[in-house]
Amino acid sequence: MLDGRWRPDFERRLQPVGANLGRTGLRADHLTTLGLVMAVAAALAIGNGALRGGALLLALTALPDLLDGAVAKAQGTASSRGAFFDSVADRVTDALLLGGVAWFLSSTRGGTIVLLPMALLAATMLVSYERAKAEALGFTARGGLMERAERLVVLGLGLLFDSLLVPVLWLMLGLTLLTAGQRFLKVWRQASSIPEPPPLYERWRGRRVARPTARAWRQAAGGRRRR
Repeated sequence: MLDGRWRPDFERRLQPVGANLGRTGLRADHLTTLGLVMAVAAALAIGNGALRGGALLLALTALPDLLDGAVAKAQGTASSRGAFFDSVADRVTDALLLGGVAWFLSSTRGGTIVLLPMALLAATMLVSYERAKAEALGFTARGGLMERAERLVVLGLGLLFDSLLVPVLWLMLGLTLLTAGQRFLKVWRQASSIPEPPPLYERWRGRRVARPTARAWRQAAGGRRRR
């Protein structure tokens, strides 16, 4: 939701910043790598109980993710390779952050509650996979109540207030699963509106019927000679 409504505006506003960073020799891949390093630091802070420090690092992790695209466009280096690296880095960042939360819960609460952030991670991966698979098939699966930007914002709020962390995780899990359902239905409707091609056997059979046999060709040629 935030990605669709606010991200394009943010990217336009960040174009001058990206141009200035590009002049320093900093490349988009450097920023993506910096975001990964900061995600590792955030996960370590969260896992060791420094939740507010983790929230601050989480907020700082989002900056390279916003700026790498602006730098790539300013330098004219935007490419499929860079987009792939950025997408993979986002998934690794999600795993690091929720892994840090699971580490924190295992050391402070124990029990099965540690499975909650892991379930949330599985749901986020499902949402991301739906979009990637839909785009590979020529459809669009953007949108939903809990996209990546919303997840980072809500997780940051949960880290700021220790007592709300578990309820926030439950809320995120429910809304992320709802988003997965929204994307599934969206792609399902798009795919259903396209008529399915006939089975391969029917197409092969149709070609056989439409194509004259060798015997028919010989008979037709003999008829022409007899005339």
